[in-house]
Amino acid sequence: MSASKTSPDSVTSVPAQRRTNASDAAAPAVTARSDAAAPRSGRRRRAGKPQRSEASLGVLLGITAYSLWGLLPLYFVMLNPAGAVEIVANRVVWSLAFCALLLTITRAWPKFLAAIRDVRVLGTLATAAVLIAVNWLTYTYGVTTGHAIESSLGYFINPLVSVLLGVIVLKEKLRRLQWAAVGVGFAAVVVLTVAYGRLPWIALILAFSFGLYGFVKKRVGPKVDAASSLSVETAVLTPIAVAVMIVLGVSGQATLGNHGAGHFWWMAASGVITAVPLLLFGASARRLPMTTIGLLQYFAPVLQFLLAITVLGEKMGIERWIGFCIVWLALILLTVDMLRNYGQNRTLRRAAAAR
Repeated sequence: MSASKTSPDSVTSVPAQRRTNASDAAAPAVTARSDAAAPRSGRRRRAGKPQRSEASLGVLLGITAYSLWGLLPLYFVMLNPAGAVEIVANRVVWSLAFCALLLTITRAWPKFLAAIRDVRVLGTLATAAVLIAVNWLTYTYGVTTGHAIESSLGYFINPLVSVLLGVIVLKEKLRRLQWAAVGVGFAAVVVLTVAYGRLPWIALILAFSFGLYGFVKKRVGPKVDAASSLSVETAVLTPIAVAVMIVLGVSGQATLGNHGAGHFWWMAASGVITAVPLLLFGASARRLPMTTIGLLQYFAPVLQFLLAITVLGEKMGIERWIGFCIVWLALILLTVDMLRNYGQNRTLRRAAAAR
């Protein structure tokens, strides 16, 4: 996504806290003998290099994943006249085909089978599959029905949801700026409810479904690699997706195969277009705390918002602008808190390493 018990994307702040405390506790032992301090410090620095490399790779993977998600509205427009249900069903089926090919090329079938045999891992990934299916369906519906701006709002408020998850699920305590950000975010939802004339349910479903998805994926951690994890998720959803495609085909509502070769291949490409960002996200989430993930995820809603008001031509009334500005204020507060807390923790780590 510290020395504090919470983080802005607090669903994984407890592990981070434990690692920091363990490092601090170990520092006095390093300085027990001055003649041994230099060699041990050198070993510590060398041991830290792989971690920094992993973190840098995680950041790059995360930026790429969120940028690709930010461009998804353009892809969905190209799938017209397919509806949200058909698009999501195709995404699941073609994603599984892509994952099967990937597992074959990388010879990762044993890892996939091991994940299926582990009841706890399978249950966790099945939960993640349900959450991502809800997220896909809601987002696709939003973009294809002229609600791309509201869809982008869902990912703007996702960091606030991560904070709430930390409080509700992990029973964490928030810092003052985090409480301020949550309060401002709540005010933004009220303003936007008035602006839309209804609760922004598309945004809220997107924020909570993806926030919970990230939390569940983090629970799996290093037990399952990104490709196997995604393969299990899509395998869980495939029977339902196939049934939906059959029903749509029998009822004459399917567009796959009825709108030319171009439309068919664009639909088939949903496997790659869906799987690649998720694989990148999964690989990134395994390398980064949710605090960092929370910062990186701003890439997606910013791109989605810009596409909605420029390419897709959706309108923003003054009330919506006010609501979005309040949301952005909440995100600024959250970001300031993240950076300040990160700076304090880095100072503490340096002080501990120098002992």
